[in-house]
Amino acid sequence: MRSAGLRRFFSTVFLLALVAALGVAGFGWWWVRQPLRLPAPTVDLDIEPGTLPRGVAQAVADAGVAVNPDLLYWWFRLSGQAKAIKAGSYELETGVTPRRLLRKLARGEESLRAVTLVEGWNIRQVRAALGKEETLRHDTAALDDAAMMALLGRPGQHPEGRFFPDTYTYAKGSSDTALLRRALRAMDKRLQAAWEQRSPQAAAHTPDEALILASIVEKETGKGSDRPLVSAVFNNRLRVGMPLQTDPTVIYGMGAAFNGNLRKVDLLTDTPWNTYTRAGLPPTPIAMPGKASLLAAVQPAPSKALYFVSRGDGSSHFSETLDEHNRAVNKYQRGR
Repeated sequence: MRSAGLRRFFSTVFLLALVAALGVAGFGWWWVRQPLRLPAPTVDLDIEPGTLPRGVAQAVADAGVAVNPDLLYWWFRLSGQAKAIKAGSYELETGVTPRRLLRKLARGEESLRAVTLVEGWNIRQVRAALGKEETLRHDTAALDDAAMMALLGRPGQHPEGRFFPDTYTYAKGSSDTALLRRALRAMDKRLQAAWEQRSPQAAAHTPDEALILASIVEKETGKGSDRPLVSAVFNNRLRVGMPLQTDPTVIYGMGAAFNGNLRKVDLLTDTPWNTYTRAGLPPTPIAMPGKASLLAAVQPAPSKALYFVSRGDGSSHFSETLDEHNRAVNKYQRGR
């Protein structure tokens, strides 16, 4: 009798324990699929490197998410993915569940921002654009151009034209230094690729000369399809020793003194970038050329043109002789 009673007792305890375990499991299954209550439509969550799973759970709660950090910690542990959680900056949106939260943290799906560096921008515009990115850490803001390039591992290199124009994504709180390094490497890669495709008609002797010429093509081209012909004009002039006489280089050399109105006296005022007073290429690029301008610089159109003038609609008229050019100027610029 006593052994039968003990068996019934243990059976009852086992059943109660099983029911309790199933209840806990059922609650857990339900809980990890329930949306967490956020204090706003989106919540920023920063996980510092080295933060342990319990600290991550607490950081979620500290960010204003209505969740028991102990319960969240045990979910991390029991899931088997606690050690996979990655440091970073995350954005939690309305509807996120504990299950989705863990998946986001384990995959390192950080919240990304984007900044666009525009073709034809100079280095001042690049730095100004990065300075406006509130979620970017501005490690280069207090540095002059020379110190910035030294920090990027290019001491002594002029920064103009060295960054490839593109849209770059970055994690919130990351450094502008990292973004600039990516743009720097991207330009290295694009320039080298273009240089390897140069034609026999290219007048540039080095990749750096090609970059300078590409920056001029970028600034002088109003219509994309004209790039190879614009390049042909400058390549032809370089080959015959004719001054490039391009206004954008003069404007670049004037720097902050340029007020939007280019005068004849400006064309006659010598600077290292004045291609009216100095022969050959200027000492540095004058802007960031895009891929099309890089290729055009080393693949000029098969043309003997030495002159071009804007038609007023973005396109240009190209001429081989000065007389033809003067007639085009009278037609398109003076209305004669």
